[in-house]
Parts: sequence; C-alpha cells; structure tokens
Amino acid sequence: MMKTPGPKSPSSTGIPSWLVRTFSLLLVALFSTGCGVYSGTSGRVDENIKRVTVQFLENLTPQPNLGVELSEDIIFALQVDNTLQVVEEVDADSIISGRVVRYSLREVAATQELTVNEFQVQIAVSLNFTVRATGEKIFENRRFTGTGNYVLNDPVTSEETARDEAAEEIVRDILAIVVMDW
Repeated sequence: MMKTPGPKSPSSTGIPSWLVRTFSLLLVALFSTGCGVYSGTSGRVDENIKRVTVQFLENLTPQPNLGVELSEDIIFALQVDNTLQVVEEVDADSIISGRVVRYSLREVAATQELTVNEFQVQIAVSLNFTVRATGEKIFENRRFTGTGNYVLNDPVTSEETARDEAAEEIVRDILAIVVMDW
C-alpha cells in the first residue's frame, strides 16, 4: 500500500518498501489509462460529475490501517488518471465510500514433505459510488477483490509484497469501473 515516506528499513533489495509501492501504483495508474495522446479525461465520465471525494474505507479486518491505506491508494490512482478531480467532500460531485470486508491468507502450494510453502493474500472491499447532490447510487455494495502470492523464505516475496499486489489489483479494477464503465 502507498504510505507517506518515512524512516523505513530497506527491503532485501535495498530499495525502501514505500518507494516500491509508490512506483508500482504509478505504473498501475499509467497502464490503466491506456496509450496514445494524453487527453486529460477518458471521455466516458458523466459531464455533471467532475469531482470526487474518497472517504476512508471502514476496515472490518484485523489488519491495522488497511482501510486507510487502500483509500490513499485509490486517491493516488484517481489523481494520476486525472479524469476526476479528487476534492474534499463539501466540493465533490460524487462520493466513493465503503468497507474492507476481508483479508485472508490461503495455502497455495506445499513441498514434497507436505509443508505449506506458498500463500495467497486475498483482500476484498465493498464500495458505493454516489452522486452527492441527488443521492443516486451509480453502484452500491460493489465487491472488488485482489490477490497476491508469496513464498516462505523467499527474499523477493513476502506477505507485504503479496498484500501490495492484491491492493494494486483492487485499485486498478476500481479505477476501471469508476472512470470507464459508467
């Protein structure tokens, strides 16, 4: 998840984890906007909805700060996409709100000795996208899920990198629905 840069211990590659997360989110946002000439907007957003606020997601999981981190990741992706302007709620035409409803680890692979050595992080959120002036729900309780895998004792992957991968998938899917599909 994207976090404010601060004192962190470097990852096994020597690159701070916040930098890896920020770069990854930037790549997700860039690739989700497509190729070609930059237009500033996708052209598919309702003309009456130009500004959005993202409320902090309620975290119903035991993972500390997951709701805040996902909210910040959504805000960052929307800012990079630049189709909708992210603003305070009082100035918004629309509101994204919701909950983080699941964080789980699933066993994925085992060694020949039947010892589990690979896990999958699964995150699910339930979101609402509402027109502020009318209360109309563009979508309600829409579920977005993401997954990421990691191998035990692997210097490259960890539960944190798998969690980041799952979050990136969720943010990419949210951006595609909020900016493109309605």
